[in-house]
Amino acid sequence: MSAQSMDQLVSLCKRRGFIFQSADIYGGMKGLYDYGPMGIELKDNIKKAWWSSMIYERDDIEGLEASLISHSIIWKYSGHEETFSDPLVDCKDCKSRMRQDKMADQTKCDKCGSTNITEPRDFNLLFPLNVGPVVDDGSKAYLRAETAQGSYLNFKNVLDSTSRKLPFGIAQVGKSFRNEIMARNFIFRTREFEQMEMQYFIKPGENDKYFKEWKETRYQWWLDQGIKEENIKWHKHDENELIFYANQASDIEYRFPHGFDELEGVHDRTDYDLGSHTKNQADFDIQAKVKVNTHSNTKLNYLDQVTNESYIPFVVETAAGLGRAMIAIMNEAYEEEDLGDGKTRTVMKFKKHLAPIKVAIIPLKKNNEKIMEKCSEIKKSLLKLGIGRVSLENTGNIGKAYRRQDEVGTPICITVDFETLEETPASVTIRDRDTMEQHRVNVADLETYVRNFFL
Repeated sequence: MSAQSMDQLVSLCKRRGFIFQSADIYGGMKGLYDYGPMGIELKDNIKKAWWSSMIYERDDIEGLEASLISHSIIWKYSGHEETFSDPLVDCKDCKSRMRQDKMADQTKCDKCGSTNITEPRDFNLLFPLNVGPVVDDGSKAYLRAETAQGSYLNFKNVLDSTSRKLPFGIAQVGKSFRNEIMARNFIFRTREFEQMEMQYFIKPGENDKYFKEWKETRYQWWLDQGIKEENIKWHKHDENELIFYANQASDIEYRFPHGFDELEGVHDRTDYDLGSHTKNQADFDIQAKVKVNTHSNTKLNYLDQVTNESYIPFVVETAAGLGRAMIAIMNEAYEEEDLGDGKTRTVMKFKKHLAPIKVAIIPLKKNNEKIMEKCSEIKKSLLKLGIGRVSLENTGNIGKAYRRQDEVGTPICITVDFETLEETPASVTIRDRDTMEQHRVNVADLETYVRNFFL
């Protein structure tokens, strides 16, 4: 059973150290969040799973990390300076501010129903800043609005340094910034967020083939992260939704607590991106409508060594927000179980590879010197396995410790008790998160048991 409301997830996130409101002690800043001890572990595990699927498990994609601060010219030729905006209206009666395209009735205020609203005006979402000691037009830059532009600018660098042949991709995980008007639904839409994006460069005319392949690949990846198939669906962009240069686009939508919404997009972007940033545009048969570029000093073309064809590659993009991934994965993992006798437990049934804490070691008695020595010894041996975080919880209350570990999704708990010290061979109690079943395992066999559990 998934969470019944976003409030359930928000409460759990604060209670168990997943996510906190940024600057909470000063009233907070809307659309900005801090990730706590469990949150950063979950984020990192999702990123590792994505990176592994894109880079390590394939032979046609390279990784990249581009700068957060970006030259203003980039966003001029990408089209963001002109088109990256939302239509904003204000209600003159209740003073609410809304995005016109998100209003239930574009003639009435969503909050008070008044028709006394302003004409829509464009609100640019880019975050501008100045670089250097002098503030003038030459110092203007932006916090990047997406990771994708860094991949396009580095297309030639990656191509030349790796001797790649088409098709190949460039993948990035990193922060982006958008001055959202309506930051909403917890971390679903925020002003500072992380993206997991991949740009796949292909020969013109092969875009339909790879668009279909990437749709299948990305859909399966979400299932592998624990998303139930009944909770995701495809939404195909119609002509009114398609951005002007795209051939086709589809979104994987997830059943969030607030309803179905975009989780990841797969886009057939044609040759617009490399065509916009390339030098000598007239030398190539660019199919997309691009702004005349008078600043670029590099041709972003591909030369086929076999056919001697030279052309601007098309791009198929996959783009997912890490925050949205976290909400979806947490929502899927969330369960409230009836244990009988009026007792319940909240448990996060994460997939093993995503769990923030992989193993919790719990001493039966708090601060007992000999038990703690054995706990530390076991922790050190398990850390060598490289499975992720191994936690030692020195609380002394086994029942409460189990409930805490259930709420952060720890797959197995290891209890070290007096029998561990007294028995030969020494053994510990293993407790399974999902079944709550317990059994004894010899300490000598513990590394093998844990390794096999996480395989």
